[in-house]
Amino acid sequence: MLDLIAADKRFGLTYQPDHQNQGSSAQLAPEAKVETDNQPGANTFDRLLHAAQARFTGSLSPASLTLAYLDWGLHLANAPGRQLELAEEAGRQWARLASPTQWAKPKPEDHRFQDAAWSQPPFNFIAEAFLLGEEWWRDATTGLPGVAKSHADVVSFAARQMIDMFSPSNFPWMNPEVLRATVGQSGWNFVKGERNLSEDVRRTINHEPMDDAGSFVVGKDVAVTPGKVVLRNGLIELIQYAPVTDEVRAEPILIVPAWIMKYYILDLSPHNSFIHYLVSQGYTVFCISWRNPGPEMRNTGFDDYRQLGVMAALDEVEAICKDAPVHACGYCIGGTLLSIAAAAMARDGDNRLASVTLLAAQTDFTEAGELQLFTDESQLALLDDVMWKQGYLDSKQMAGAFQMLRSNDLVWSRLIKTYLLGEREHPFDLMAWNADATRMPYRMHSEYLRDLFLENDLAEGRFMVEGRPIAISEIKLPIFSVSTETDHVAPWHSVYKIHLLNQGDITFVLTSGGHNAGIVSEPGHPHRHYRIARRRPGEAYLAPEDWKKAATNEEGSWWPTWVAWLDERSPFRVAPPSLGAPDKGYAPIADAPGTYVLES
Repeated sequence: MLDLIAADKRFGLTYQPDHQNQGSSAQLAPEAKVETDNQPGANTFDRLLHAAQARFTGSLSPASLTLAYLDWGLHLANAPGRQLELAEEAGRQWARLASPTQWAKPKPEDHRFQDAAWSQPPFNFIAEAFLLGEEWWRDATTGLPGVAKSHADVVSFAARQMIDMFSPSNFPWMNPEVLRATVGQSGWNFVKGERNLSEDVRRTINHEPMDDAGSFVVGKDVAVTPGKVVLRNGLIELIQYAPVTDEVRAEPILIVPAWIMKYYILDLSPHNSFIHYLVSQGYTVFCISWRNPGPEMRNTGFDDYRQLGVMAALDEVEAICKDAPVHACGYCIGGTLLSIAAAAMARDGDNRLASVTLLAAQTDFTEAGELQLFTDESQLALLDDVMWKQGYLDSKQMAGAFQMLRSNDLVWSRLIKTYLLGEREHPFDLMAWNADATRMPYRMHSEYLRDLFLENDLAEGRFMVEGRPIAISEIKLPIFSVSTETDHVAPWHSVYKIHLLNQGDITFVLTSGGHNAGIVSEPGHPHRHYRIARRRPGEAYLAPEDWKKAATNEEGSWWPTWVAWLDERSPFRVAPPSLGAPDKGYAPIADAPGTYVLES
């Protein structure tokens, strides 16, 4: 344990022992001092100015947006032929509007016009006029020769956000659902909506949870799978879950969740808890619970998360499970971290892993979806200045970007329901978890965005661990990779690139749902399906769409399929290990879910 504490100090984190568990845990010392700036005075003034400006721009770079619009606007102004094409297309759209047989239909994922009243006059005409205009703007902002792709993507994205604002579904006098509610309730829906608005404003001012999500209490309603915290250091608590079977598989499971979210996305209510399901299937399960960083952790870097997170947890699991190989499972950015740790372990001859499972996790960021719009040089410079001043990136400063990726579902539909229809969403466990946000340390998040998102160092062999590069190709373990069909955070085509980076044994799953709901997809959940195919070592590469056609289509949850995959690689059963390893200095510290998950 002294080695771990020494490592913590080496990375700029100063710890003092936790007297609840001498010798096996550590916590950040209140008096720890960190370096706040290495820049000259003039640059400090600039950073303060940019951080202040970000408060009024939603942490988006005005320079980045301006450059994108200038690129598009100047090329369009210098393309009279393209302007003529757009004018002709506008004429064709008007002609289509006059001919109902040629009307467009909303895309399946567009839920704005699903109500049956939208198919009746005059609302069908209003909806069609909007959809045709939306189609025209999409054509106007794409396919213009000479415009940088990154700029074209930004302009197209910004245009879509603006158009979404003017959807007829957002206006009470054009929305048949709102009009029907207004007539049926004699206008009381607007009174209730005004009350909801006032309540939300009050909650925002007082920094309270929205939509009664706080009615779900961590450790009482969610994160209730029994277990013990068996390790605590300045960055993680490691939870070992109590067995429920007389025997367990010899190889334990270590879960590395994302730290952009709290770990209990994988331990919600008992009926949909991923962790509870694994324990019930006869596995010894460990899960990392990350600390919610404040300004005192501003210099915590990405490699700290590897060493004080994954590697420290592996040391503990090894001690408790008597050196049994570990099935490691990483979710989202936790999966990216796990892939880095596994590659470094392979490089260094560390063979403690039995397999690697990546859930909605990217290892190549060239097709990382619309989040890339927020990761150009200008945008990262602004975020750096924001985080430099605060010491972290606040959850609210991240939420806006994620909501804009699905503004129709996450913004406008909610505003219509809450303020025009006067209805509150019934709180549920996933909503409660989503409201329980976390922060990101300055140094770590800057390194993550620049080295992985912007520079793509991991995929291109430049990512350094302990001064030497690593390669995903060095991982010689079986890999189980799960992606989701409608993931806007880690698009499945991006997740699929693991096939290009590693030529080993890869089982790939594409499941229905999005980044969270597709992973939290318990058996018995209605309307679930997934595709699955295995690529053995030496077999030919398939392009994503070819893979999709060739893969086996299955109904239901992918969880049992993954457990069966694990079972094949864990044929022997043993008596459950003790909770913790007191004889090796790892005595249990506290009951699950621990204390770090409660930090706000």
